[in-house]
Amino acid sequence: MQRDHIWWQTARVVVLGGFLAFAIFPLYWIVITSLKGQKEIFSLPIRYWPDEVTLLNYLEIFRISHFQVYIWNSFLVSLFASALVVVIAMLGGYVLARFSFRGKREVMFGFLVTQMIPIFIGMAPLYVMMSKMHILNSLFSLILIYTVMLIPFCTIIMSGFFQRIPNALEEAAMMDGCSRISALFRVIVPIMLPGIAATFIFAFVQCWNELIMAVLFIDEESVKTIPVAMNAFIKKYDIEWGAMSAATVLSVIPTMLLFAFCQKYLVEGLTQGAVKG
Repeated sequence: MQRDHIWWQTARVVVLGGFLAFAIFPLYWIVITSLKGQKEIFSLPIRYWPDEVTLLNYLEIFRISHFQVYIWNSFLVSLFASALVVVIAMLGGYVLARFSFRGKREVMFGFLVTQMIPIFIGMAPLYVMMSKMHILNSLFSLILIYTVMLIPFCTIIMSGFFQRIPNALEEAAMMDGCSRISALFRVIVPIMLPGIAATFIFAFVQCWNELIMAVLFIDEESVKTIPVAMNAFIKKYDIEWGAMSAATVLSVIPTMLLFAFCQKYLVEGLTQGAVKG
């Protein structure tokens, strides 16, 4: 019996280790490619470790482009859009979780349906709308469109978090003289911090990595975001793999730091939203 247990544990470690290696290898390959010279990237047989480590690819992306500006633009867009999404989704999720009204089920269904609609369908009307508003080639256009795109799904997420919190907490606060809004922000929101953090991180990563809308609305160098800048490394007859890999590594670092600092809240928030109390 003991031997069977050992074999089972060994097999589980081997399988999980294989999945881990499979998941990590693409990131490893990107990092290694960013440290290779141009000739070594295309050399055969394939080298899984560079003969000579170089930082030329990193220096090149800052020399030929304003990559620090792209990082700052992406940070601003992701930060403001995610903050707006969290505030609006929190209020919307609270209404859906705490109140019963005619059409509530249809609203929830509508929010879910919006996630099934391909983004390409709205590209033409959105471009015309942004053009008439004279906000093309501006970070505000991206903040606006990302906020609108993420509100439905994030509202559903926040509604799940609110449903887990007992109504008695708000009722007790209102009996002590708090208004409903005051009870929400003074009593419920502190309890909801893990869920709010999980929703914010989800929205931030979606904004940080979005490419299609950014390419559609942004053309000027001064307001390009990281995905748009990286897309420029794909030429008509060639792809600058070294520069693109270096840019990818630099673009991943901010989100990795965000996950590292908010890991506790993220795990608590995902667990909190997974179980309805």
